[in-house]
Amino acid sequence: MLSSVQMAHFVATGALRMDAVVPDEMNRQAIEVLDNGIPGVPYGTPLSEAFVDSEFVQRLVQLPEVAGAIHSLVGPEPTVDHHAVHIRRAHEGEAQNLHGDAIIDVREDAFDVQLMYYPQDVTLEMGGTLSIPGSHLRRTNESDTGRYQNLRGQTRLVCPAGTVQFLHHGIWHGGRKNDSAIDRYMFKIRFNPTVRQVRLWNLEDLYDDQVAHELGQTFPWYEGATGRLEIYNRVKLWQAITGDDTYDPDYWVTRVTNRPQRVVSQRSVNPHAKKVIA
Repeated sequence: MLSSVQMAHFVATGALRMDAVVPDEMNRQAIEVLDNGIPGVPYGTPLSEAFVDSEFVQRLVQLPEVAGAIHSLVGPEPTVDHHAVHIRRAHEGEAQNLHGDAIIDVREDAFDVQLMYYPQDVTLEMGGTLSIPGSHLRRTNESDTGRYQNLRGQTRLVCPAGTVQFLHHGIWHGGRKNDSAIDRYMFKIRFNPTVRQVRLWNLEDLYDDQVAHELGQTFPWYEGATGRLEIYNRVKLWQAITGDDTYDPDYWVTRVTNRPQRVVSQRSVNPHAKKVIA
């Protein structure tokens, strides 16, 4: 299972990267498997039933680190929204626009997760996936961000073979063009939760100081003022997935949700006021 610090990192950044967690023998097999295609899976199929025709994918999602991350993020027995094999051909001259994968999604206490598996070493020249840390909770409509080409603090994936990355479905991302002489492969699965995403991970460090540090980080592309809303949004998400609406280390949420219910009597406001008799 993931730790609370890892979960807080995911809530703050919208991503969690696990380097070289897939064994070399699987990575060597992967290119042929992905070239042949992964059999289709109907929308909403439980994960345990989804890839009965692909022994390779079953092994991938059952790797201890991968299975633990899936459970921690979306719970037991999520369903498969869709999956896809993405291949960026050598010297391909086109990049994908920056986009989020949710057309319309207003959920505040739930999220889908995308697994992205890279079977090869990915170099900068190969055009690894670009993503914008901390963009996942800023509501956009799919490719509304497509006109933006570069944002301060963006990341371009450079990783060893066997790396798996988990992305919040709302993060702004896009595949970069491949300027190398090698085809670049990536396999993606999107998971939908079937249970409330509350305390699904290892809770031993739930109130570790590093949790608050992760939740409070900022990113270079944030505006000075509006960027604070991102911290508010992630604290609200953290409260939802921990089931603790009192956790608010810097009082971002407390300040704007403070609605006392105690009513001051007229006599305490004006001691000369007449007592009202019902």
